[in-house]
Amino acid sequence: MSERWVPFDVTDADVNPFRQFVKWFDEAQPEMREREAIALTTVSAEGRPSTRMVLLRHYDETSFGWFTNYESRKGRDLAATGVAALLWYCEPLGRQIRIEGRVERMSAEASDAYFASRPRGHQIGAWASKQSEPLESRAAFDARYDTLETSYEGHGIPRPDYWGGFTLVPDLFEFWQHRKARLHDRVIYTPADGGWHLERQNP
Repeated sequence: MSERWVPFDVTDADVNPFRQFVKWFDEAQPEMREREAIALTTVSAEGRPSTRMVLLRHYDETSFGWFTNYESRKGRDLAATGVAALLWYCEPLGRQIRIEGRVERMSAEASDAYFASRPRGHQIGAWASKQSEPLESRAAFDARYDTLETSYEGHGIPRPDYWGGFTLVPDLFEFWQHRKARLHDRVIYTPADGGWHLERQNP
């Protein structure tokens, strides 16, 4: 092969984009330190975009999910517009996957179950952090954390009502494979007749 990247065409792609995602996600496991890191882009009611990294904590044959503070900037954006975009990037394999779609909150039961699985310090942090609000100082935050740690000593920590999961139900996928001379391979999936339509696009 004349280049280190594996070509990717419509004929190489699974007809189901969720299965194609799992294939690339699995192939990336030995290549990446933080395979679950994804960029999440939201847009406010005023049309202002914002992007940040989150961790992919759920994926199946219908959706992708992550957890956050519902009162954070991203939480407010999602409540206002109900849409988002995800970007997963694997530099060692020269691959990225873009996913767009509508977003909804996970059930309280799903959020409770994930919160219970988190390390105790992360659970306390969810209570201590008024995410996206101004913070007087790090010392003030640390003091609030220490107070909560003391108050919950010897007790289980419940999930805050303002913290939980979101799921994105896709209506577009793009699988992008790096090629030499920037002549990249791009395969797009869009819904069609109960399945998915695949097409190749220019680099």
